[in-house]
Amino acid sequence: MARLVLTNAYITINGVNLSDHIGSVTITTTDDVVETTAFGTSARTRVAGLADNSLALEFHQDYATSSVEATIYPIIGTTKQVVVKPNGATTSATNPSYTFNALISEWTPLSGAVGELATASVTWPIDGEITKAVI
Repeated sequence: MARLVLTNAYITINGVNLSDHIGSVTITTTDDVVETTAFGTSARTRVAGLADNSLALEFHQDYATSSVEATIYPIIGTTKQVVVKPNGATTSATNPSYTFNALISEWTPLSGAVGELATASVTWPIDGEITKAVI
């Protein structure tokens, strides 16, 4: 079985490729758990409810034109399209593309200590469903 080491993940936000300024990416998908237990049962029963998805990123901060701050700061509070792939190569069965709209709900313009890389870590809720493409 093949293993994947992320070395060339591809991430665009609002059409801007910020892959070379992102140190980590996590797409999380969870479903609400809805209890369906009724009289006459001896154990709880459940079904999946609404999905609640999110995107976590760690940016390497950059204030240059067309870079991190210039891309994210103007879109705070809006919903924008995000595309994530494990590799920058063409979308395929072994390199799926995940496309969704994220609510740009938080931003940390500056974070770091003396001698450290300036970063910005965010977790944004996904608005709606995640579309997975393999071709």
